[in-house]
Amino acid sequence: MNVHSSAVAPPRRKLRSGWTGMLLAAFAIWLLPSVGSAAVESETQFVLNTFSFLVWGALVMWMCAGFTMLESGSVRTKNASVICLKNIGLYSIAGIAFFLVGYNLMYVDVAEGGWIGSLQFLYGATEQEVALLQGDEAALDAVVANGYSTMSDWFFQMVFVATTASIVSGTLAERVKLWSFFAFIAVLTAIVYPLVGAWTWGGGWLNALGFQDFAGSTIVHSTGGWAALAGALVIGPRSGKFRKDGTVRSTPPSNVPAVTLGVFILWLGWFGFNGGSQLALGGAADAVAISNILANTNLAAAAGVLMAISVSRPILGRVDLFAGLNGAIAGLVAITAGPDIVDHHWAIVIGAVGGAICVAGLKAMELIRVDDVVGAVPAHLFAGVWGTLAVCIAAGGNLLAQLAGIVSVGVFVFGVSFVVWLIIDKTIGARISPTVEELGQDAGELGIEAYPEFVLMPEERDA
Repeated sequence: MNVHSSAVAPPRRKLRSGWTGMLLAAFAIWLLPSVGSAAVESETQFVLNTFSFLVWGALVMWMCAGFTMLESGSVRTKNASVICLKNIGLYSIAGIAFFLVGYNLMYVDVAEGGWIGSLQFLYGATEQEVALLQGDEAALDAVVANGYSTMSDWFFQMVFVATTASIVSGTLAERVKLWSFFAFIAVLTAIVYPLVGAWTWGGGWLNALGFQDFAGSTIVHSTGGWAALAGALVIGPRSGKFRKDGTVRSTPPSNVPAVTLGVFILWLGWFGFNGGSQLALGGAADAVAISNILANTNLAAAAGVLMAISVSRPILGRVDLFAGLNGAIAGLVAITAGPDIVDHHWAIVIGAVGGAICVAGLKAMELIRVDDVVGAVPAHLFAGVWGTLAVCIAAGGNLLAQLAGIVSVGVFVFGVSFVVWLIIDKTIGARISPTVEELGQDAGELGIEAYPEFVLMPEERDA
């Protein structure tokens, strides 16, 4: 962990006199190094790093609410309750699976240039941290030397796993069985994602090759996109989505404000996603870097929206709200591989291209007759591939290393996911019955409707 010099920024307004000002001044004195010190003290660094992990992680966890709103508003009202249960369920599965085995596979004892971490069961605080909690002050130096608390790092890494799982949920909405979906998520979060993480962030073979992915355009988003695409191919499209004459039946969002709110929540959570991936808040350099990261993240998302809206008419035949919302997500995904760039204009370019790719991807998915309810594959997979390659343009990435990462992760995740989905389909079944699909999963699987006061209207069917 680097030690950086710190400086006090000029105040934006005068502090109020009295106890409020005195308390704030006392807090500032405690927080900042002593006069004449060239760096933040190690224990203060430990506190700030740990606190930042927890706060950034909580912000990323809030993205689960964004995915829930986005997905529940995108589906027909008869399936909204199942979407809510799927999202809180997948977050819970991700947390337990990553605690039991996932984190160890991803980070513990990964050999330099290796493939997999430790196969040991469970993960927890270090012996020194336990001793410190029991009152052993002699353990303080060893704890502080780590730079941050063990479980703060685990928590921050865990919420990224849940994001990957959420991508799968949106693509397969309205036709995947609840428990079959949960079974796949358990495999994805316990094994598949951690192995990808071990190759990269864990110090494995892709990391040794020079692969760069600052916050997970490929590691998180493309992984989720490949898994979702495999599921969509195995399970197939919703009944009646693609007509016999080759046309596509429109299934507009049932709750546009909910979808829009979901995107704004995701946009907010992405500041924790990318900003927290600095993995430190120990001095002025970290503070500047995080500021740049958040600015670039915002610029890319905004550019993605504007570009998606601009190209939606020539590509989709209309100015499309859904495309504009997905453009924001695509811009965010695209910048995630290299948000730490200093030249901010590149963030606009990267986000704008991501938005265009996403809209083209929405059209391409329809042409090849793959049903993606929320457009997650174009927004997360296609834009993720672009963002990973864009690192070569703006952040000094090596093209061969980036291509190796994209291809190897794609082949592994798609291949394993396809096999797992096939096994699920041949054993317990992956797809709901035609009766449940027509009735809606809320009534057919849960016995509770999201909007019980609404009267369901008969749906259009092919002759």
